[in-house]
Amino acid sequence: MEQTFYYIIIGALIIEYLLSTISAILNIKNITKELPSQFTDVYDQEKYARSQAYLKAKTHFGLLSSTFGLFLIIVVIHLGLFGHLDELVRNQTDSPIFAGLLFFGIIFVINDVITIPFSIYNTFVIEQKFEFNKTTPKTYVIDKLKGYLLTIVLGGIVLGAILFFFDYYGPNGWWIAWLAIALFMVAIQPLFVHIIAPMFNKFTPLEAGELRSAIEAYAEKVKFPLSRIDVMDGSRRSSHSNAYFSGFGKSKRVALFDTLLMKHNTEEIVSVVAHEVGHYKKKHIIFGTTISVLETGIMLFVFKFIMSDPDLFFVFGVEQVSVYAGMIFFGLLYAPVNLITSIFSSAISRRNEYQADRYAFETTGNQQALISMLKGLAANNLSHLTPHPFTVFLSYSHPPVTKRIEAIKA
Repeated sequence: MEQTFYYIIIGALIIEYLLSTISAILNIKNITKELPSQFTDVYDQEKYARSQAYLKAKTHFGLLSSTFGLFLIIVVIHLGLFGHLDELVRNQTDSPIFAGLLFFGIIFVINDVITIPFSIYNTFVIEQKFEFNKTTPKTYVIDKLKGYLLTIVLGGIVLGAILFFFDYYGPNGWWIAWLAIALFMVAIQPLFVHIIAPMFNKFTPLEAGELRSAIEAYAEKVKFPLSRIDVMDGSRRSSHSNAYFSGFGKSKRVALFDTLLMKHNTEEIVSVVAHEVGHYKKKHIIFGTTISVLETGIMLFVFKFIMSDPDLFFVFGVEQVSVYAGMIFFGLLYAPVNLITSIFSSAISRRNEYQADRYAFETTGNQQALISMLKGLAANNLSHLTPHPFTVFLSYSHPPVTKRIEAIKA
């Protein structure tokens, strides 16, 4: 059985790497020299070539980082480094919960130290080269420190609770942990709105005027419980544009990136808001949360049967069975299933985007505004206009912009 676990884990890592690599190569090869005719109003040939150069830079960097990641995890497994780490934390405490928190904490720190150079290069070299980056070194460091704080507080609470439930309740721990995680998934929404998001960005109410009046009139028309319309200082970190809404029940907040307001007119921005409202009206968020909760429950249920199997631990050089180490090992063992479910979830997400687009132009009565918004976002973000179908199938959460426009016109 030990060899079976080994082959599944290594095989899954290699297959996932090969699929992503093949996808990336096909995606680059699918670049067309000729600008698609429907985008001639927002792209010129120079900007189109720039978008292709951006795609190549991001793809080559992604291939480098994924190759390094695969090499690193295989080395860690073969050298039994998880076993050495397990011995270290066990020598520090007799509590399985504190040992687990220390185990995860050390892995988090090591992983972060390794990945920081990649993050810095992406932000201050690639994004800087294509004039997207607005993050200063000071902001980058402060963001990292805030991220550490959130990880320690929220991650420590959630992880500590899971370890406690499995340790204290034994075979019944999985469903108690499942309930706790489900409650956290619901609670994270108000936490994000009122605590997490304001830690990283400044939100100011959209000033009175044509845009605010248009958004409020639309929300009233479709009976959307809009409580706040905020402008987010996204330009502090990037010139990319976006918008989102958050909140449950009767308290909804629409957050518009300030970069969005700089580059688009009132009708286009209302169409973006209408698209986000479409996700709410079509219950996409509730559906997605429900699927995540169910998938988490299935994982925990299966984990209950795997976590005490010593053969799984021997693969990683760990001599003593523990819940905390089992969680990481099971995550790697679960990788083939996760790959399949991610393909299905991406397909559902793409379907949801089409539905939200349809809702947007049907309720605003303005197809052209939505189309011009999609074109503008693609041009401003230097999006890839002709992604390969395999790449879309494997990982795209949104349909290609050309397909979305074709669907709107149809």
